[in-house]
Amino acid sequence: MALTTRRRALTTLGAALAGSVALPASRALAGEEKHRTRPLWRAHAHNDYEHPRPLFDALDHRFGSVEADIYLVGDQLLVAHDPVDLDPTRTLESLYLAPLAARVKANHGSVYRGYRRPVQLLIDIKTEGSSTYLELDRHLSRYPHLFTTYAHGRVRPGPITAVISGDRAARTPMEAQSVRRAFYDGRLTDLGSAAPAAFIPLISDNWTLNFTWLGDGPFPDAERAKLRGIIEAAHRRHQKVRFWATPDLAGPAREALWGELLAAGLDYFNTDDLAGLEAFLDAHE
Repeated sequence: MALTTRRRALTTLGAALAGSVALPASRALAGEEKHRTRPLWRAHAHNDYEHPRPLFDALDHRFGSVEADIYLVGDQLLVAHDPVDLDPTRTLESLYLAPLAARVKANHGSVYRGYRRPVQLLIDIKTEGSSTYLELDRHLSRYPHLFTTYAHGRVRPGPITAVISGDRAARTPMEAQSVRRAFYDGRLTDLGSAAPAAFIPLISDNWTLNFTWLGDGPFPDAERAKLRGIIEAAHRRHQKVRFWATPDLAGPAREALWGELLAAGLDYFNTDDLAGLEAFLDAHE
C-alpha cells in the first residue's frame, strides 16, 4: 500500500509539474488575444465619416470614440465636413444611430461585447446650434435605451454617450432640459467653471492655440507642466480632456507628441489615422 500510494503521489506531482510548464504559455496566448481585441477607449476617430466605412472602420480598429459633423437641412441631420459635401443619403441616422442600435442589440447591450463602458459619439454641430440641437434631441429620443441619459440631476449610463460640440448656441437649450440624452463638450475656458461633469463631461480645445510644441525637439518644461495641470484639473472634476489639431502625419514628431500626451494621462487621442493610433496604443498602453 505504501509503495502504491507513493507512486500515485509521484504521478500527481509529475502532472502538476507538467501543467506548471504549459500553463504560463497558454495564459500568455490568452492575454495576447485579449490585448488585441480589447477596446481602445482613448482612441478618438476625428472626421470619422470621411473613412470608407464610417463608424465600422473605427470599431474594427477598436476605437472608443467617433466624431460626426452634422448640418440641419429641413428636418434631416446630414453628415459632412463642408456644405459642398452634403448628400441627402448620408444622414446621422443612417450612418451612426441605426447601425449603433443594431450593434448594441446584437451584443446584448454594449457596443463591444463583454465591455459595458459607453462608447462616445461626439456630434459636432455645423449649423445654428440651438435649432440643430433641438432636432438632434428628437432624433436621439427615438432610441430611449441607447444613450447615456441625464434625468433630474442623475446620470444613467447607456451603451453610447452623445457629446455635443461645435456651435456654442446649443448650450442654451441643453441647460434648460431636466431630461436629456446628450452632454456638452466644453472648452478650456469652462475648466473650473460651475458647470458639473454631469453637464460637461469633456473638455476639448485646439492644441495649436495653447501650445507651441508640435513634437520636434524637446517638449518645453513650461508647456509640459501646463498640459499636466490642465488634465489634472479636469480629472479632479471627473472630466475628460481631448485636443484637436495635434500633428497627425506618421513620423517621429507625432510619436513624440503622442508619447507626452500618454504620459500626461490624456483621455482622448484625436486622429484620422485609425491604424496608426491603434498600433501606437497597443505598443505603449
